[in-house]
Amino acid sequence: MEPLIITAAITGSRITRKQSPYIPITPEEIVQSSIECWRAGASIVHIHVRDPETGLGCQDIEIFKQVVEPLREQTDLILCLTTSGIPGKNLPTDQRLAPLSLKPELASFDAGSINLGNALFANPPDFLKEAARRMKEAGVKPELEVFDLGMIMTCLRMAEAGDLEPPLHFQLVLGTPYGAPATPKALIHLQEHLPEGATWSVLGAGRGGLPMAMMAIIMGGHVRVGMEDTIYFAKGVLAKSNVQFVERITKLAKEYGRALATPSEAREILGIM
Repeated sequence: MEPLIITAAITGSRITRKQSPYIPITPEEIVQSSIECWRAGASIVHIHVRDPETGLGCQDIEIFKQVVEPLREQTDLILCLTTSGIPGKNLPTDQRLAPLSLKPELASFDAGSINLGNALFANPPDFLKEAARRMKEAGVKPELEVFDLGMIMTCLRMAEAGDLEPPLHFQLVLGTPYGAPATPKALIHLQEHLPEGATWSVLGAGRGGLPMAMMAIIMGGHVRVGMEDTIYFAKGVLAKSNVQFVERITKLAKEYGRALATPSEAREILGIM
């Protein structure tokens, strides 16, 4: 079984300090949290940045630089920059794809539209085609974020059309209110539809995080954890840092006997050498 890739999703776009006083907001906090996760065994960090006035997510390239540049100087992490903006606000395409100008090795590619909360997170076909084109031009590998089986089918059709190039890498997003549930049955069902040669990681939103991580460890997949996906470390107990989640996964992997992937090994596994 290949080494386990751990992705740390540092902050997301919506969680406020009222919900958790520990959520990283400033570029300095995001950088520090990323470094802590790297030292604990994460090889990828999934990066959103926040507007300094509102504290909510934004796609300001100058703020992204304040995170990207220190992480490139101080670590060998694989950086996965978001192209989602704030789901539900549906920013213009140019704003959403602005982080591609920083040439990250990975960028999120939300493979279809879905209801999130009380709003539509719109990813229509024209946006997906444009995002795929610009990622290909920039030499950025898409991290194919899928919330249900239909989004996998969309990715397969885009691969057949030449818009996406194999080997494909999927981030299975389970446990959102209107997407696939964070259950073993749902995970196995989605994994069985992935194409040969694809790699995959899974996150379980909220309480689904730990069971989905355990499933991925034994199934040969990879794991995403972090405060973007849940602010609770245990029932009713707020996480005080992202590194808590990473450390828990490293312990579980060690107990199971599965090695952790270094960033260099993760690059080889994902085909982004």
